[in-house]
Amino acid sequence: MLASVRSATLLGVDGQLVAVEIHVSNGLPAYNVVGLPDAAGRESRERVRAALLSSGLEWPMRRITVNLAPGGFRKTGSGLELAVATGVLLAVGELPQGCLDGIGVLGELGLDGSVRPVPGTLALVHALRREGYGRVVVPAANAREAALVAGVDVLPVRTLPELRACLKSELSWPSPDDVAPRRGSGAGPPAGTDSDAEALDLVDVRGLKEVRLALEIAAAGGHHLLLVGPPGVGKTMVARRVVTILPDLLPEEALDVTRIHSVVGEVPDGVLMTRPPFRAPHHTASSAAIVGGGSVRPRPGEITLAHCGTLFMDELGEFAPAVLDAMRQPLEERVVRISRQSSTLAFPADFLLIACSNPCPCGRAVTECTCDPGRLARYRRRLSAPLLDRFELRMSVARPDADEQPGDPSAVVAARVARAVARQRARYDGLPWRRNAAVPAGRLRDFAPLDRVASEVWREIVRRRQLTGRGAVTVRKVARTIADLAGVDDIDPSHLLLAESLRQDTP
Repeated sequence: MLASVRSATLLGVDGQLVAVEIHVSNGLPAYNVVGLPDAAGRESRERVRAALLSSGLEWPMRRITVNLAPGGFRKTGSGLELAVATGVLLAVGELPQGCLDGIGVLGELGLDGSVRPVPGTLALVHALRREGYGRVVVPAANAREAALVAGVDVLPVRTLPELRACLKSELSWPSPDDVAPRRGSGAGPPAGTDSDAEALDLVDVRGLKEVRLALEIAAAGGHHLLLVGPPGVGKTMVARRVVTILPDLLPEEALDVTRIHSVVGEVPDGVLMTRPPFRAPHHTASSAAIVGGGSVRPRPGEITLAHCGTLFMDELGEFAPAVLDAMRQPLEERVVRISRQSSTLAFPADFLLIACSNPCPCGRAVTECTCDPGRLARYRRRLSAPLLDRFELRMSVARPDADEQPGDPSAVVAARVARAVARQRARYDGLPWRRNAAVPAGRLRDFAPLDRVASEVWREIVRRRQLTGRGAVTVRKVARTIADLAGVDDIDPSHLLLAESLRQDTP
């Protein structure tokens, strides 16, 4: 007797369709799983068997073969167990033939027959929907999250007997009080995010006018920002307030961000994340934690979890050089490619990087530094020239004067940023990028044209500062953002000179 049930497993941050085929035949009782299952898949025999017996259902004392097709990639996690149990019931005639036509099945089984939630439900349901399955059985705890996928009829279940009764039309499918998607501020506060964002405001910052301006430009155009200065001058205080001036995510961005966070289990209660994520990893984080990776199932790193949001790296000079250099390619390409022997996965990594660093290990101002030359040289070598060149905005932060007054509150700055972002979204409508920082160098003539005077000023800046090709393009992109904040279409020399002044040679 043969049965086939459609399910899905995670492959990176995406779902991959899996056909769970069950063959039950006469012979010595045995249970074998083929199709590259991981350890959790191989252990499914005991959980599925116990769940069936605890639910008052019979475990067939026959030879059972489970095939997870296609067999070319490893199936990870325990989210296929409900599909296996359903397939066994279907194969032995406990369920009517055809009851699972057009239906996908997701879920982990408890020993008591309960159906437990699985991580990455949003990505898994999206994969099933993409393959034409409009009805999906999911754990009741994941029903709200699954409902975020448009065009899917969510069938929530709590126990294996309940699923059996519903498939036999003995019960109607349960309806949770509210399985429609809710709009919220995000999956907060997961690890690595700023849980006090609501209490932050730029009005708390006194002085630091140029730094505040650089933060506003970074938020408006998606330009990476590096702040260097002695401890206590307000670098971290300013940087963390970027969350208060960023605009809401577009609907497709919100779904994409929520799907990524669903993979790592950071979407409690199925809330659609409409605010840009904010990640702040500790400087002891490994390369795999920052960039992503893993031997059995590659997982997204912090730069992918910061997709469409902000990655804040405090004490940048304390991060391991290998970690910082591993970020160079993702900063340029806005995607992370994780290569393994069996496959290559691409994780999205389009984020705003804001970093803070002390000028030297002791943290004192350059004129007061007590570090010996060797230690200072080793500290500065951690930030390689290629990495520094990827920061469009680089600022030396000095101690503010006690008499300086605070600037505009976050609400005022956020309004200016929102208008600039709206101009960019309209300008790049239909194109694969939405922010000035992501415009390819070859398209600057189209989207950041310069008249004769502005072109001469730009060329003089490049010659005087001896900028690299990336640096020359960066000045022009930042000037484009400054013009957007000013609400004008043309880039004039003052915009270019301001962009140059915000690209300082930090110590």
